[in-house]
Parts: sequence; C-alpha cells; structure tokens
Amino acid sequence: MIFVAAGLLLSPEGLDFVSVSSNSTLILNIAELALILTLFSDASKIELQALLSEEKLPGRLLIIGMPLTIAFGAIVAALFLKDITLAEAGLIGAMLSPTDAGLGQAILNNTKVPAKIRQTLNVESGLNDGGAIPFFLFFLILTRGEALKWPVGTLIVLAFEQIGIGMLVGAVIGLAGGWLSTKAVRVGWMSGLYRKIGFMSLAIISWLVADLIGGSGFIAAFTAGLITQAGGKIKTAEEEIILTEAEGNILSCAVFFIFGITVSARIFTISWPIFIYSVLSLTLIRMLPVAISLIGIKLHSETVLFLGWFGPRGLASVVLLLTAMEETGGIGGNETLSLAVITTVFLSVFVQGATADPGSEWYSRIVAKLPTDSPERKKVGESSISSYDVDVKNSLNNSEDR
Repeated sequence: MIFVAAGLLLSPEGLDFVSVSSNSTLILNIAELALILTLFSDASKIELQALLSEEKLPGRLLIIGMPLTIAFGAIVAALFLKDITLAEAGLIGAMLSPTDAGLGQAILNNTKVPAKIRQTLNVESGLNDGGAIPFFLFFLILTRGEALKWPVGTLIVLAFEQIGIGMLVGAVIGLAGGWLSTKAVRVGWMSGLYRKIGFMSLAIISWLVADLIGGSGFIAAFTAGLITQAGGKIKTAEEEIILTEAEGNILSCAVFFIFGITVSARIFTISWPIFIYSVLSLTLIRMLPVAISLIGIKLHSETVLFLGWFGPRGLASVVLLLTAMEETGGIGGNETLSLAVITTVFLSVFVQGATADPGSEWYSRIVAKLPTDSPERKKVGESSISSYDVDVKNSLNNSEDR
C-alpha cells in the first residue's frame, strides 16, 4: 500500500519527481525477476505431502477453486467488456486468479485466527501463482494466434511446448543444482553467504535456460523450487531460502512503486464496465469458486466468506500483465485488458490491504464462539510455509539482538 501510494504521489501526475515507462525492457526484467524469485522461494518452502493434508483445504482451493476462478473471470469479462476476444477474456481470468499473501500479512501473523485457516491462505497464495501460469501461457498464445491467424493445432502445440520445456528444465536444474549445492556444503566447499547465493542462482539459471530454449521461465523456476524441496535427501534449509525471498520482496516493492506511477497516468480512463468487473473479480468471481471448492468440508459460512474475501491480487497479476503487453503489442483489446487488471490490483491493494487487520479480528471473534469440535478449531500442525515464516522472524529477531 505504501509503495503504490508513493508511486502515485511522485508520478508526473503528482509531484512530478519520477517518470518511468511500463513498456521499458528494464522494468519488465525487474518485474519478471521479482516473480521468478517469489515463485522459486514459495515453491521451495512447500512440502507436497502437506498440500493434501489437513482435510485438503489448500488442495481444494488450488485444484478446484483456481480453475473455476479463471473460468468465471473469463466468462464475466466476456460479458462485461465488449471489445475483447474470448482468448483475451481468458487471459484476464488467468492473470487475476493468483493471490498475493503480502497484502494479508495481518491475517497470517494473527494467532487468534485458527492455524488451519492461516495455513490454507498461506499455502494457496504460495502455489496458485505457479498454478495459474500454464493457463496464462495457453490464453496468451491463443491471443497472439488469433491476431496472426495461426491454426488452432499449432497454438496448442506451442502452449504445451512452453509448459513442457519449462517443467523439464526446472526439474533438471532443481534436482542437479540442489544436489550439487548440498554436496558442496557437506564437503566444505561452500558456506555462509555463498550458500544462500548458490540457492538463489538456481532460480535465475532455470529461468534463463528455459527462456533460451523456448520454454517458460516462470514454469521452470516454480518447478525447480518444488524439486529442491521434494528431492529426497535434498532438503532446503531456512537459511538458504531467506536471501532469495528477501531479494524477491525488495524487487516486489519496486514493482509496486512502478505500478503506482502507471496507475496515476490511467486512473481517469477507467470506465464503469471495467470498474464493475474489478469489483466482481474481488468478490463473486473469487468467492463462488472458493465456496464450491469447499463443499463437504462443513466449514461455517463466515469461514467460507473469510477465505473468499482474502484473496488479494498483487505481484503475479502485475508481472503477467507486463509480460502479456510485451508479447501481444497492439493486439485487439489490449487497452481494455490492461485497464481491467490494473483497476483490480489497485482496488485490491487498498481495499483488501486495509481490511486485513480488522477482518482478521472480526473473524477471530466469530471463531471464538464456535464449538471446540468445529472444523475451524481443529488443532493442526503448521505447514512448511507457516513454520518457515516463524523461523525467519525468530532469525531476524536474534540478529537484531546480536
């Protein structure tokens, strides 16, 4: 919220201190690197077995909820935004499906909120950006192919090539690089800061190699992160992840600052259909799939509402939009597409960011009144992401004490 506001204030439309172009290759590279590091670090903190545990809440949101969110988002976009194609509607749905845990830190840090619910939101936000990218690539290639009149078969082959090559590169680099890094640490060839740098380099290498041979760098980085965690003896340590995540967070702040500058130049061009779509994207388009995915879990309606509302849009949506603009150029409904994503993220940053703290307090009071045997209050172990976050805070506190 602060960095977006700073971008608005210092933009040419504000105090005119800073001027940047969202079409700059440098800006795109910074944004992509921020997402690459975030995808890699988030994936490397997830234990895949935990994803399907604890009554499968995160798995339901990812496997059922996210595809439904993309489908609902595409359908509503096609109905409300008249000057876009079906492929572009699908692209909007895919770009606005990933959630950003950064805006909901007040929830994740509030121990009054049941561990199961915090864990669910944390794991979902850690994995759904990677899960949305295959859909994004598919609709992006369809959008380009429609303009260039490519055969449908060719488009499908290209989409699967990018996804498949990206997964293969990520798997190879994650497995081999993780093993080599672990071996180097064990024999004393690498320690301290270089261990952290070595881990972060796996994300960047997988991104560059996949992009070089025609695969998706985003898919490669996400897969590499998963493999380093799931590779048996290759166990990712907290001290290795912390630098990668910190660098990703720093670059994310830069992206939100640039986003604020971009919004300032376009905020007065937002039409009512786009504004209404953005409101629906943050409410019904997210809440209905969440409710459907949780059928049978016997959660209370307030819990379903809480999980549905706190799906803020942020870094992933912004970076995917920049990538789409770079790839599609002046195709079709680009202006409508970009305004829909910009408006939704802008509203999400301030509305959902501002309601995170009071919302978590409201929900904690609701939960306190529920019976002790209710699903929400069932004791669970924290997921790898949650326990990692606690470890990071303890490490930072210890560093400050020293």
